[in-house]
Amino acid sequence: MRKKKTKTRIKARIRKNKQIINKRLNNFFDWVKGAELVSLKECNINEDPIRPELDNEFRTSYGRKIYGVKYKNEIHAIMCFAFTNNIPKTVKQLDNFSKDAFLQSALRDQKIGKIAIAYTVWSKKKGGGKLIVKEVFKMIKKSNHLNRLVTLSPLTEMATKFHV
Repeated sequence: MRKKKTKTRIKARIRKNKQIINKRLNNFFDWVKGAELVSLKECNINEDPIRPELDNEFRTSYGRKIYGVKYKNEIHAIMCFAFTNNIPKTVKQLDNFSKDAFLQSALRDQKIGKIAIAYTVWSKKKGGGKLIVKEVFKMIKKSNHLNRLVTLSPLTEMATKFHV
């Protein structure tokens, strides 16, 4: 009889612990549901682990954009874009291609480039990087002039491990 009570207590404890863990996990990612994609005028370039050498002027000139995932007036993830008509392999090419696409758009329909190039992404909170990629992808699909989203990943050990 005592053995049966102990077994029942252990099972009850396991069920309770599962409930607690599931509740904590759900609370952990609750912020994702209320987050929104916003356009930013600038970002703290010192927080950028990929391309901290690029200043805010570079990130916002010639039609380039900075987007963030905002939740409760706090930015949790950031992604910087350039819009081009060609796929660059270096930051120098990115600069030249985005300037070219911007100048072409001034003569035509004000729609800059057909390709969105994400050249840096970082997150301050777990789940933020994945969320910003999904949100930006949705935005690009809704756009009537962008047809591709491409990343310009640096040739670093961190990037290699991320993509493999």
